This record gives sequence, structure tokens and C-alpha cells, in this order.
Amino acid sequence: MVRHPLSKRANKYLRKFRKWPHSPYKTSWHHNFGEQQAMHKLKQATLEMGCPQTPNLPHPFLLSTLLDAFKAYSCDPTPKAYYFVIKTLTSTSHLQDIPPVLDHLEQLETFETPEFILVYLIRFYGLSDRVQDAVDLFLRIPRFRCTPTVWSLNLVLSLLCRKRECLKMVPEILLKSQHMNIRVEESTFQVLIEALCRIKRVGYAIKMLNYMIEGGYGLDETICSLIISSLCEQEDMTSVEALVIWRDMRKLGFCPGVMDYTNMIRFLVKEGKGTDALDILNQQKKDGIKPDVVCYTMVLSGIVAEGEYVKLEELFDEILVFGLVPDVYTYNVYINGLCKQNNVDEALKIVASMEELECRPNVVTCNTLLGALCVAGDLRKARGVMKEMGWKGVGLNLHSYRIMLDGLVGKGEIGEACFLLEEMLEKCFFPRSSTFDHIIFQMCQKGLIAEAIELTKKIVAKSFVPGARAWEALLLKSGSKLGFSETTFSGLLGQINNLSCQTGSGNRSIIENI
Repeated sequence: MVRHPLSKRANKYLRKFRKWPHSPYKTSWHHNFGEQQAMHKLKQATLEMGCPQTPNLPHPFLLSTLLDAFKAYSCDPTPKAYYFVIKTLTSTSHLQDIPPVLDHLEQLETFETPEFILVYLIRFYGLSDRVQDAVDLFLRIPRFRCTPTVWSLNLVLSLLCRKRECLKMVPEILLKSQHMNIRVEESTFQVLIEALCRIKRVGYAIKMLNYMIEGGYGLDETICSLIISSLCEQEDMTSVEALVIWRDMRKLGFCPGVMDYTNMIRFLVKEGKGTDALDILNQQKKDGIKPDVVCYTMVLSGIVAEGEYVKLEELFDEILVFGLVPDVYTYNVYINGLCKQNNVDEALKIVASMEELECRPNVVTCNTLLGALCVAGDLRKARGVMKEMGWKGVGLNLHSYRIMLDGLVGKGEIGEACFLLEEMLEKCFFPRSSTFDHIIFQMCQKGLIAEAIELTKKIVAKSFVPGARAWEALLLKSGSKLGFSETTFSGLLGQINNLSCQTGSGNRSIIENI
């Protein structure tokens, strides 16, 4: 290949063949350099605003500084410069200087203002509790030679939905957004539905979801999950209404996830609908989603509350068949179901199997067994369970002692009840007032007046106020020569004064109040 001489293919842009040289003031690099120098000068002026060495100097008006800086380098202000000025004014709380900047940007500049500058200021106004300024700026966006999008619309809607008093402005904004040629998208529906769920208007959120589907948008799983979660948190929502909404969403094509099933089951169990919760659990299995132990435990508790003990056995066996490992909460629910069937022996066997599987019983397990044994009148096994739980490091609580104490009192074991009461007082646990009154009454009936008075002294010293029945028993039995005429109201008052002297002046006010 033969090259043509360079002279025949002369490039007019090369210096050797150019007729007139380019002016250095017209090149793009010089223009960019001028903008950089102007921005540098503008930032220098901004630093001087917050300089601690010159506190007495008035802060410069940044708009004038902006214009002077760019004029000095023969270039026009850029959107980046205006964005810097607006951010500086918001961060330094010079909000009174923002309107002149916006007016100049709107009326005297010719470039198309990027939407992110206005979005930044709208967000700042909204979070600064100046919602009306945010709305006014949103409606003003086209005047800045800017085409508004759903980005700014969603931002304004989310700001309005943060407060109940601003919700009334939402319909107006949606109508005006149509005149601004902003097309509502799926994200807009999501903003509105989230706001409705936040203020507990789930019914309107579902209507909005229907409008969204009718508009040709697909069903969003996140929005549906949000509706289900908010639905289950509403206190005035009945289980019937919740199930209707659940089925309607399923018909629309909603495929619930594990958390959705868990929320719905928890809501139904809380409402006392254990059978309905079991139906939801069966739906979950049909959808190919394996329930976890938490779901099974909640359904078990609902079944026990409804007394469906046949289903209880089937469901517990199903947990084991599926290879799930029951935790202590699952065992406690199952043991409670066995105890309600008066099958305490089987419950004790389950506790033994728990330990073999290295699942330690807790205080709830202990209280469930104690309650069932005391109701059955088997105090021997109840004492054994209480001691065994103590040996295994299970910390007995107030409820444990009260169950055992009530069982002893119910069987007339007053002596042992007194020993247990002494142990309770050492741990600062107090019995029920009715239980203590019954103990004092029984002691007085058996002639143990001195012991009853001594026990009353101890418990009153702990700031515990016995009931009227205990005081009546002490007063009537404290004097062997009291006749019927002396047991009048005035006579009782005299005995109260004598007893108050015996129990100490510090407790006189307590006894006098009785």
C-alpha cells in the first residue's frame, strides 16, 4: 500500500496546516478550569462563614458570593454550585437566605435544574417540620425548567403521610401531580399503602391494593406482607375479618411466606381461634413451606385453650415425624395440655424425656405440674416435684410458692403451710391475702393463738396487711373470757388497740386502717 504524501491529506486542525490559531479562552479546558477556580473561591467564602477567628465579621450572602466568583472567571454558575450553596445554607441554618437563591435560580438562570437539588431541599423541609414549604417547592418544580418525576412525588407523599394532620393534603397532591404530567407508579401505591398501614387503616390499604391491581400493576409481595403484619397488630380487628382479608389476598395471587403465616397464626391464637390457626398451618404445609417449631408451639397453645386434646396429640406427634426438635416452650404447652386432661403421670414422663434430650425444664414446667398435682390433691408428688426442681437449679418464683401454699391450706396441712410461709418471707415472697387469712383462721380454730399472733407480727413487719378475716379471728380468739356482748364493734376496737401495742408502734397505723 502506497502512502499519500502528508501534504495531500492535510489536517486543518493540526497547528502546521491551521490558518488561524485557536484562542486559548475558547477551549473547554479553560472553561472547566474557570469553573473549578470559581467553586474554590466559593468554598473559601463558605469556610470564612464558620471561622472562629473572625466571629464579628458578618457572614457573606452566599448568592452574591456565588455570582461574583463565577463572574470573576467569565463563566456562568453551574447546577453543582447552586447545590453546594443550598446544602451550605441548610447545614448552617441560614434558611432565610434560601428563598432568594431559589428565586434567582428560577428567574435568571437558563439551565435545566437537576431534580436531585430540589428533592434534597424538599426532604430537608419535610424533616424540619416545614411540610408546607416542601409542598410549595414540589408544585414549583416545573418553573425551574425541571421535569418532575415520581421520585419527588413519592417523597412529598411520604412526608405528608408521616403526620395525621397532613393526610388531608394527599388527594390534592395526587390531583395536581396529574397536571404536572407525573405518572403514578407502583412505588407510589407502596408509599400510600405503607402510610395507611402505619395509621392502622388496613381496610383502606386493601382498597388501595385493589386499585393498584386494577391499574395493571403486579401484586407486590412486600406490600401484601406489610398489610398482613399491620392487620395482625390491629386491636379492633376480629378473626373473621382477618380471615376474609387473608382469603381475598390469596385469591389475588398472594403467596404468603413463613413470616406471613407466623403473623397470622399468632393473631388467631391470640383471638382464641386455635382451630382456625390449625387450618392456616395446614395451608402452609400444602404450599410447600415447612412450619418451624414456633408455629407448631403457637398452634398447640391455641388447641389446648380450646380443649381439642385429640388434635393436640396428633400435632405433637407430627412435630416429631417432621424431624423438628421441640424446645422447652413446646414441651410446656404439651405438658399443660396433659395436665388439663388430668393425665399428670404422663406429664411427669414427658418431663423425664425432656431431660434425656437435654432440654431442661424451667419454672413454667414446675408451676404447671405443681398446679395439676395440688388440684388433684397429690401433695406427696407435689413436694417431690418442688424439691427436685430446686435440686436441678430451677429457680422457683412467687407463683410456685403460692401454688404449693394454696395446696397445703386446701388440704388442711396448716403446720407445713406455716413452715413454707416462713420460707417465703425469707425470700420476700408474700402469699395471697385470702390464703394467709385462712391460715390464721385455722390456727386460731386449733387454739394456736400465740403462734398465730407471732406469725402475724412477722408478716406485718414485712409491710404486708392481712385481711379482715385474719384480724377477726385473732380478736375473737385472743381472750378466752370474751362473751357475746363483748364482741361488739366497740369491743373489737379495744382488742385491736391491745394487739397493736403487742405488734409494735411502727405497725399501729396499718392496724388502725383495718
